[in-house]
Amino acid sequence: MNDDGSGVTRLTSSGWNDEPDLSPDGSKIVFQSSPEIERSNVDIYVINADGSGSTRLTDHLSTDDHPAWSPDGSKILFISERDGNDEVYVMNADGSGQTNLSRNPANDSPAFWAPDGTKIVFTSRRDGNYEVYVMNADGSAQTNLSNSPGSDSVFDQAWSLDGSRILFTTETPGYSHINVVNADGSGLLNLTSSPVSDWSPNWSPDGAQIAFMSSRGDTGVHVMNADGSGVTRLTNLPCSENYLAWSPDGTRIAFACLTGGQYDIYVVNVGDRIVTRLVTSPDSEVWIGWSVR
Repeated sequence: MNDDGSGVTRLTSSGWNDEPDLSPDGSKIVFQSSPEIERSNVDIYVINADGSGSTRLTDHLSTDDHPAWSPDGSKILFISERDGNDEVYVMNADGSGQTNLSRNPANDSPAFWAPDGTKIVFTSRRDGNYEVYVMNADGSAQTNLSNSPGSDSVFDQAWSLDGSRILFTTETPGYSHINVVNADGSGLLNLTSSPVSDWSPNWSPDGAQIAFMSSRGDTGVHVMNADGSGVTRLTNLPCSENYLAWSPDGTRIAFACLTGGQYDIYVVNVGDRIVTRLVTSPDSEVWIGWSVR
């Protein structure tokens, strides 16, 4: 759809389809799909941005999901259960060369490319609890960055645009908080520590601010400076908000809002906090991304 909510176009017509990711040049969309709503056999597919040319990239009895384009569009990162546990895999954009990168008997998921494509951040349970790891794009030099007794998780947009810092959350009994660490593991800093839950941290395009969800009062979209100061609430809607995405120019944040079991898509202006509903539909729209013009 357009960024004003007009021109909504259905690109897939059957089965269960989720987690679309637009290629860097905007010409293709990779996504996970199952022919059955029960999701008994999930694989990775790619289509043209207009919905044509659907191509199946993985074909395995186990689940393949969470696809993500490399920054140069030549490869696709994904998670596979084909080895009996969640592993981080990579393949060429045409589906060839499927390779296990994490190679560990514990669960490794999800995973996200660094902006320059040279490294990958992921969550792993190999130390008995979930920790944030980073590795080279070929799977070498796997390093624990968080070293926390809590349960640590990374989200989409965990990397700062310059690739120097990584956002993650830590869950402790009763709440979760947001941390940032340098990509080499140094400079670990706790950004939020109030006795509520803060999650889904998302860098602004210029790296000066971080958007996040918080249960301070009712669940809502918040922003703070990159050092954790200046926490500001942007939304206060009668629904449960989630799934954040900054606009490329950093002036707006798109998010989903759950009402009556159904998600719809909204956008809020960061400057004046005006909220606009973009999609009203009997279906649920929950995966949000902006194209880069």
